[in-house]
Amino acid sequence: MDFRIFTEPQQGATYDTLLEVAKATEDLGFDAFFRSDHYLRMGDGDGLPGPTDAWITLAGLARETKRIRLGTLMTAATFRLPGVLAIQVAQVDAMSGGRIELGLGAGWFEQEHAAYGIPFPREKFDRLEEQLEIVTGLWGTPEGATFRYDGQHYSLADSPALPKPVQRPHPPILIGGFGAKRTPSLAARFGAEFNIPFGSPEVAAQQFGRVREALVEHGRKADDIVFSNAFATCVGKDDAAVARRAAVIGRDPDELKANGLAGSPAEVVDKIGRFAELGATRVYFQILDLHDLDHLALISAEVTSQFG
Repeated sequence: MDFRIFTEPQQGATYDTLLEVAKATEDLGFDAFFRSDHYLRMGDGDGLPGPTDAWITLAGLARETKRIRLGTLMTAATFRLPGVLAIQVAQVDAMSGGRIELGLGAGWFEQEHAAYGIPFPREKFDRLEEQLEIVTGLWGTPEGATFRYDGQHYSLADSPALPKPVQRPHPPILIGGFGAKRTPSLAARFGAEFNIPFGSPEVAAQQFGRVREALVEHGRKADDIVFSNAFATCVGKDDAAVARRAAVIGRDPDELKANGLAGSPAEVVDKIGRFAELGATRVYFQILDLHDLDHLALISAEVTSQFG
C-alpha cells in the first residue's frame, strides 16, 4: 500500500502554499503529491487568490522536489488539445527526472468552462478516447518517424511526435470513475492505474470487478494495473480534534466518517484495510485545509506507518 496527498487548489491556494504542502509530502514519506485540474472553486468560499494551472504548478514542483511523484486527478480532456497536452506532460516529466503521472478524464464541470471561455462539447467521452489514443500514439512513435491521426474530433498530420517523455514507454496514465462500460474499457486499454474517487466499498468492489473483466478482454492480466481510492480526509487524535478540522473545511464529522477517511488514526487504518481487501494498493488523501501541515504529520506518524 502506498499513500499520496491530493489537493484541490481551485478552492483557494497560491503556488507557494502548494509548494509548502508538496515539500511536507516529501519530507513526511508520502509517495506522491497530486492536484486537481480545475479553474473554478466549488461550494462555499471565495477561492482567493484564484485558480492555478495544474501543469504550470507541476512544472514548478518538478524543479523544487526530488523524490515524490507528481500528477493530476484528473486533467480534463476539454482543457487542452491532445498534441499540446502530450508536449506539456513530456516536458514536465523531463523537468522532474521522470516522476510525472497523467490522470486524464472527460471533464464535467460546465460552469468553469463558461467562466473562462472553454468549449464544453457534448461528446466529451468520445473526445477523451481520441485524446488517449493521440497522447499515447505521439509518445510511442519512434524518434525519426512521424505520427498521423484522423479522428472524428482531432486530426494530426506528419507530426514529429516530439518531445519524448523520460519515462518509457510513457508516464503512467490514470483512468477513473463510475461508468459501467466505457470507463473500464479505457482503463484496460490505456491505464496503469484505475481510481475510484469518494466511493463506498460496495461501489469500489463492483467497479474494480468491471475493470478486471475488461483487462482480460483486452489481453491483460486481471490485476495488471494499480487499483486506488481517493478520500476526503480528516484525522484527529480524538473526536474534538476531528470536529475542529471538519469545521475548518465546512464538513460534518459524521458525514466524513461515512463517506471519507475520518476519525481517529485507528478508525482510518481500519477503513483503509477494508478497501485493501478489495484489491486497492494505493490511497489518495484529499487534504482541503492546505495550511494544516500538522494534519499531514499525524497521518504519516499514526496512519501510513501502520502499513508495511
